[in-house]
Amino acid sequence: MRSTTMKSMTVGLVLAASVPLISGCPANLSGNAYTRDQVRQAQHVQLGYVENVRQVMIEGTKSGVGTVAGAALGGLAGSNIGKGRGQVAGVIGGAVLGGLAGSAIEESATRQPGLEITVRLDSGRLLAVTQAADESFYPGDRVRVLTSYDGVTRVVHDDY
Repeated sequence: MRSTTMKSMTVGLVLAASVPLISGCPANLSGNAYTRDQVRQAQHVQLGYVENVRQVMIEGTKSGVGTVAGAALGGLAGSNIGKGRGQVAGVIGGAVLGGLAGSAIEESATRQPGLEITVRLDSGRLLAVTQAADESFYPGDRVRVLTSYDGVTRVVHDDY
């Protein structure tokens, strides 16, 4: 009886501690967010007009945190099955199923809506950039396309 209570408490504690890890925060893919490495770096600026905007879905992260947390929880849950070899099989089966579920939960929790913004540059060239949908863009909007030297490109409104 005492062993079952301890296992249940352990499963509950691990579950509670792993929820923030599994859900995580999606990477900030906004046109307004900069990494520390991008700060104080020159960017190539091109001006243009939005020609088309299409809603897209940006896939979530697959860092492995969800897989590991799910496998740990599944293994703990599976350890309550049977005795002897049955318990070992329960741990292994629970870990595999928990890992798969944890990976799916992590990807789903960090998935986010995005925009594919097609811009007609003043040079006449057509360019499409995908970024988080945290700002509205409409055909005809005057925009700046900023490209850093590490290849990161973003579209921002031209507020000049």
